[in-house]
Amino acid sequence: MKLSVEQNGGSFYDAGKAPAEVAADAISPEAVVVNSEPAPPPPPAPPAPQAEPTPDLTIELARLYDTASGREEFRLLRRIGYVDDAPGGVGIIQVPADLEHWTTDLTSVPPFLTWLVPKTGAHLPAAILHDGLVLAKGEPASYIAEREIHRDEADRIFRDAMAKTGTGLIRRWLVWSAVTVATMHEGRQVDWSPIQKWHYRIALWGTLLLILLLGVLGTLDLFDIPGVGLPWMGDGPLHKLIGGVSGAIVIPLLLGLTWGRFRIAGWIIGPLVALVIPAVIPIILVGWLYIAVEALHTWRPWLAKALAITLVLTASCVFITSWCLA
Repeated sequence: MKLSVEQNGGSFYDAGKAPAEVAADAISPEAVVVNSEPAPPPPPAPPAPQAEPTPDLTIELARLYDTASGREEFRLLRRIGYVDDAPGGVGIIQVPADLEHWTTDLTSVPPFLTWLVPKTGAHLPAAILHDGLVLAKGEPASYIAEREIHRDEADRIFRDAMAKTGTGLIRRWLVWSAVTVATMHEGRQVDWSPIQKWHYRIALWGTLLLILLLGVLGTLDLFDIPGVGLPWMGDGPLHKLIGGVSGAIVIPLLLGLTWGRFRIAGWIIGPLVALVIPAVIPIILVGWLYIAVEALHTWRPWLAKALAITLVLTASCVFITSWCLA
């Protein structure tokens, strides 16, 4: 499978498939190789010349599909090269170091959010690059670079790389905010002190829990539940709705200040959680229902059919009864 990718700025390039140590030597004598299977030493030869960035990048992938788990992964046949030219940037980066064993699921995004961030698209090279740089849970990072790359810097590289491939401004900042949330929560592959790790975790989860609590109270207030009232929601249905929406924007922005240097991510994620997630909840529930039905049919097909028939008959009875009583 070959994917041709147009980009802005020519920062991505085809990095070939030389042994990791040879590729590292071509970058710099001080370049680091992260997670590569040891290979027999190559015969003495001059370092291969470094490929020049080209306007377009072609990604070559081998598809791997596990029929038992239904998991789909891809193995790169040639490395992706990227030049991080931001001020204080890393410089040349190649992903993965281990071409033979390293795999990617392309863009790691929950199924119910693929309408917002699809698995493939302009952002794909940046997503694969980020997969190689970040230490995923249970899987080692795999890259060649001029120095070690911490996870928060990998997130910044991801955002910049998306811009180089023409990804829209809103989408790349949304994606960066999402991966930053994961970095703040997990606190792995970072150079933070224990106090900093707990600061970011408490700020993250304190913000999300408070938004959730206020969202529940605001919903109860909107429906005039006795004993519930938020001071900024006012009286009357329209005033309550306007006050609730404004609060769902202003309060998360204030809470985002507690995120420190990741406050921009807080300013994006907070209002998004307050305004968008409630609308996505039905989609999540439908998705879980689909997964449950699929699993049930695989486990006991006869039971799935019996439940389907029962559901249809019950719905028909309720429909007829409601019509007759109307």
